[in-house]
Formats: sequence, C-alpha cells, structure tokens
Amino acid sequence: MSDVPLVLGIETSCDETGVGIVRGHELLADAVASSVEEHARFGGVVPEVASRAHLEAMVPTLERACETAGVTLGDVDAIAVTSGPGLAGALLVGVAAAKALALSLGKPLYGVNHLASHVAVDQLEHGALPEPCLAMLVSGGHSSLLRVSDVTGDHDGIVPLGATIDDAAGEAFDKVARLLGLPFPGGPHIDRAAREGSVTIDFPRGLTSRRDLERHRFDFSFSGLKTAVARWVEARERAGEPVPVADVAASFQEAVCDVLVRKAVDAAVTEGVEDILVGGGVAANSRLRVLTEERAAQHGIRVRVPRPGLCTDNGAMVAALGVEMVARGRTPSALNLPADSSQPVTEVLV
Repeated sequence: MSDVPLVLGIETSCDETGVGIVRGHELLADAVASSVEEHARFGGVVPEVASRAHLEAMVPTLERACETAGVTLGDVDAIAVTSGPGLAGALLVGVAAAKALALSLGKPLYGVNHLASHVAVDQLEHGALPEPCLAMLVSGGHSSLLRVSDVTGDHDGIVPLGATIDDAAGEAFDKVARLLGLPFPGGPHIDRAAREGSVTIDFPRGLTSRRDLERHRFDFSFSGLKTAVARWVEARERAGEPVPVADVAASFQEAVCDVLVRKAVDAAVTEGVEDILVGGGVAANSRLRVLTEERAAQHGIRVRVPRPGLCTDNGAMVAALGVEMVARGRTPSALNLPADSSQPVTEVLV
C-alpha cells in the first residue's frame, strides 16, 4: 500500500448506485447510475424497485468507475461501502458486492456511515476538514446537525446536536412539489420555480417558538409546514382561484431554509465552531447556499459546501471516508459486516 491510499467506495443506500475511486483527496472517478426515473411515476422511492436497480447497475458502474480512473480493481488498497443508514434491501446489495470484492481481491473492507460520508466528501473539493466543524446534513431522509472533531468517529468524533423529529427537509420538498403538480424529485423543481416567484406567504417555522427551543433547540420539524402548504393550496382551489405555484414554492423554500440556517448558525455559535459544512442532497438548493453564507458571515463563520454533484448520494463520498479510515489506521470491518438501515451517526465504522 502506498503512503496515499487508493480506495474504492460503493453507495447503495437509496436510489443511486454510486461507485467512486479516490486517492488521498483526489477524486479519480465518480460513477453514478440513478433509478429515479423508475420511481417518478410512484411519486417516491419504492424500496423493491431500488434494490433491483442496484443489482442491475452494480457491475456496469464498477467497470465505468475503473475505466474512468484508469485503474484495475486489483490496484485499490481498500474497499469502503455504505453499511447504513438507508433502505435495508438497497444497502444489502452494496454490502454484498463490497464483501465479494474484498474477499476475492484480498483487500480490507470498511463498512461506513452514510451521513459521515456526506461530511467527508467535502475534502475532495476543499481539502482537509477543519476539526472541529459543524455539519448541517439535509437530504430526503435526514436533517441533522453534527459537531465533527474526527470524521472517522474515533473518540466521540461525531456528536449529534439535533435531528428531524418527523419529515426531513428533502421529504418535505418532495411532498410539497407533489401538491403543486411538480415532478419527482421535488427539490430541484421547487428551487427552479422559486426563482420565478416571491416570498409572499408567511408559512410557519417549525420548532422555533420559545417553548419548542427549550426542548428542541437544534431539532427540526417540517411536517407542520407541509400541512400548512397543503391547507393553503386547498383553500385557493376551493375558492376557485389559481394557485401561484412560483410564489408558494418560494415561500415554502424560504421557510425551510430559514429554519435550517437559523439553527445551524445558532449551534455553531453555541459550540464555538468557526466552520459550517453543508452536505446532503438539499445542500444543492441555491437559496440554502446563499442564506447560509449570509448569516454565517454575520458571525465570522466560514461555510463549506461541495459542488452539487457531490451533495447527492455518490460513491465518491464513501471512498473519501474510506481514505480517512485507512490513513488514520482504523481497524477494518469483518466479512460478516451487516447492513443496518438505522445505523446511528455515532457508529461511523462498523
């Protein structure tokens, strides 16, 4: 093994089959096969469809990644794979593939956490992580605030400060998009529609009242916001009035981003952390990026956000975390590595 590890990462936690190859902090390949079009007609991800799509895409995606990177499977120093959290069946496909590769190639296997991978991927664009930093992870399944002092999780290196207690931000985007007649996945379409609209509707900000902040200062709730949008739209339709889709999208998006950024900046100030890292699929949202930069700057806090292609699920992020595991001498996973759909973020390496 060279001083700079070459790691192959496999990601199958939801509807993207991702294979990434990373050497140190250099991204050599990021091959992704998405099954989103197969789920679009259902208005959401169907676990059984996702699992079958992973099975069909795994070998071609592996081959494409190796060809892009100009390496063979035998060249890699280690195999990393998302072991959780995610859809159980989808995770099993990736874990089984990683075990087969590790066993046949005689390479160490690292089963890593999906959320921690979203933190590690930023190193491929901006270099080594500032430790500590405050990670705000927002996606279809998660809205989390984490204090990260060691991305590999060693010695309580990742401490959860807050999380969603019902709908995650990305889930709310999908549901509101459906209400507005916009396609799945909803995030990009609401972002696009919002640019043509104005923030004219005062939708609620969940868990921001004084009473809520006493118990859920850094937690998130978007279920009430989703319901408020639905009631507003239904009231317009009952009255026979047109629904101003762009204005609703802009007002809804502002409510989500306002709460996310408000709590992230508050957590960073409270923890005395000078860097906020934004990750997960919703990190691609243009308003979230701008608002985070503006409010963080008021407190002298720096913001790091990977380019949009690295925010969504991909194998590169898993490989990036795998590189850290190898470089820091973490003990590899056993070949009886399980797939854990509810793996806690504090369990970075299985």
